[in-house]
Amino acid sequence: MNSAQNQKHFQEGLAHHRAGRLAEAEKIYARLRATNAPGFDVWHLSGMLALQLGRAAAARPMLERALRLKPDSALCAMRLGVACALTGDHPAGERQLRAALKRDPALPEAWNHLGFVLRAQGRPAEARESYERALALKPDYAEVHDRLGALLCEQQGGAAGGPHFRRAVELQPGCGPAWSNLGVTLALDGQLAEARDCFAQALALDPGYEQALAGRALVLERSYETTAAVAAYGELLAKNPCHHEARSARLLNLHYLDGVPREELWAEHLEFAARLPATPAPKFTQPAEPDRRLRVAFLSPDLRNHSVAYFLAPLLRHLDRTQFEVVLYHDHFQFDPMAERLRSLADLWRRIGGLPSDVVERVVRADAPDLLVELAGHTGGNRLPLLARRLAPVQMTYLGYPDTTGLSAIDYRLVDAVTDPAGDADRFAAERLLRFAPTAWAYAPPTAIAEPAAPPSAATGRVTFGCFNNFAKVSDAVLQGWAHVLAAVPGSHLLLKGHGLGDPGLRDNIRQRFARLRVAADRVELLERLPTTEAHLAAYSRVDVALDTFPYHGTTTTCEALWMGVPVVTLAGDRHVSRVGASLLTAAGHPEWVARDWPEYVRLAAALGEDWAERSQLRRSLRGDLRRSALLDHAGQSARFGAALRGAWRGWCATRQSAPVSALAATA
Repeated sequence: MNSAQNQKHFQEGLAHHRAGRLAEAEKIYARLRATNAPGFDVWHLSGMLALQLGRAAAARPMLERALRLKPDSALCAMRLGVACALTGDHPAGERQLRAALKRDPALPEAWNHLGFVLRAQGRPAEARESYERALALKPDYAEVHDRLGALLCEQQGGAAGGPHFRRAVELQPGCGPAWSNLGVTLALDGQLAEARDCFAQALALDPGYEQALAGRALVLERSYETTAAVAAYGELLAKNPCHHEARSARLLNLHYLDGVPREELWAEHLEFAARLPATPAPKFTQPAEPDRRLRVAFLSPDLRNHSVAYFLAPLLRHLDRTQFEVVLYHDHFQFDPMAERLRSLADLWRRIGGLPSDVVERVVRADAPDLLVELAGHTGGNRLPLLARRLAPVQMTYLGYPDTTGLSAIDYRLVDAVTDPAGDADRFAAERLLRFAPTAWAYAPPTAIAEPAAPPSAATGRVTFGCFNNFAKVSDAVLQGWAHVLAAVPGSHLLLKGHGLGDPGLRDNIRQRFARLRVAADRVELLERLPTTEAHLAAYSRVDVALDTFPYHGTTTTCEALWMGVPVVTLAGDRHVSRVGASLLTAAGHPEWVARDWPEYVRLAAALGEDWAERSQLRRSLRGDLRRSALLDHAGQSARFGAALRGAWRGWCATRQSAPVSALAATA
């Protein structure tokens, strides 16, 4: 900067910049850049200002010019690293940030930004170390507490991240994202009242903050206020129609409500697909050989102590490894004994929990599976937007979700002829339905569980009906149906067990709902979820007859009740979500407990409740019925599952060879 006049202008621009008058500063810096020899300070501050204005692409070349003029500037290298990262060039951002730290290792801001780019590249352990280095230099760094909390939540769960979020809001109470992050961890931990307050704080600071709007809806969902949750997710989608997590959550919650037409659900699923960005069809290099050994991959956030894992494990254990190589993508931080068991059944096990979608995409494409089976659907933690990019020649969905994904990029959905009768069900599926077995499940009961005890009514003198399903599935119609059951069997009792039912506010709400149906409080007992599988199954000793929910049936709970000798009454509807019970009971040899309407449901439940001799016999025989059913024919179910996979692959090969597709005839 050669002239005194230019120096004067520079000082004016700097004064505007420091005072936050960015537009004025930008004009002056632009004039200075047009002079013959703008110096380091002009280029550096111009780049810094561009970053402040959200123009990372414009900032990058300015900062590059500045760094050439002063290669030893750690601050300039750091800001260039930030500009690279914000334009999506994370490797270049990492190089510049490491260069900055080599020049000045005591820059907490550089360690913070390095943590960000490392996390974006799927290197969480290194990112955590960087954040911790930043906090060692600057313990009151609120942004780093927030970012480290988010990283720890992804890697270890909300309990690990919560303290950092609390510290972030203490240090910076005007930071809406930190309040929202704290709210999410509290909601997932069941501390719903405090979570609600956190989201209120975040929305008071920024009424349009999307994460807080989603969090508020999550609290309503976890409080079993399903109608309000659906509306809250809808409010967020009105602001941002491409918020895919909110749309998935809304879709799941719509299945809990009474009276949602199939046509409406179908349209909602198609809307999810329509909001995803269009991507070019990838070319796959796998040989189109119909009978070769196939690499089949399973992607799920639930390869842990979760119902999905328990239904998947017996299929994998018996899958013919001369025909299939198994890859498991474990998309969750939790690694428990069930995850260890599944890992032992995999030829290749990858932990991808918390990794960005672009990183997961690179991993999966490098592994080159022939078939990719996703197991989440529109439940939490799904990767459906990633599958819309098509990661494998054949993509399938199974187990985790009771409806179509809506994605044409998912080729098949594995079901059975009871859950999805041929003809009508096909009209509401974006995928081709593969009715691959008599029932779509393979149940693996826990080992070392005692034989069922006598019906509790033998000791209590009263009939106890029970339901241990997720309470979100207990719709108003279900409560009314149960009220009729209790009225039909004088003196009978209803035992409900589930997550959150120990919460005083929720218990009062449920009792009020029953009171409106003229059911006395002393006829309904609410039991919190029990900590172990053994305790959970032992609670069936307190139940004479299990009552299924509607429209969203139970799956694991139905199998567990039968295993413990407890008959289950279900109401069959017109779609998969309300036909699962019919599939399970038919497979177990008891289709007579499947009702066609609510009056029949009440009659069936009352008849079982009044027939003590029948219930006593069932306590002794139901476990044997299950053992003889397809549900416990693990080898047979796995063979049928393998045949479905092979048929789907042959269909793809036939398409590649421009031949008629007839290979699926045996499995469709």
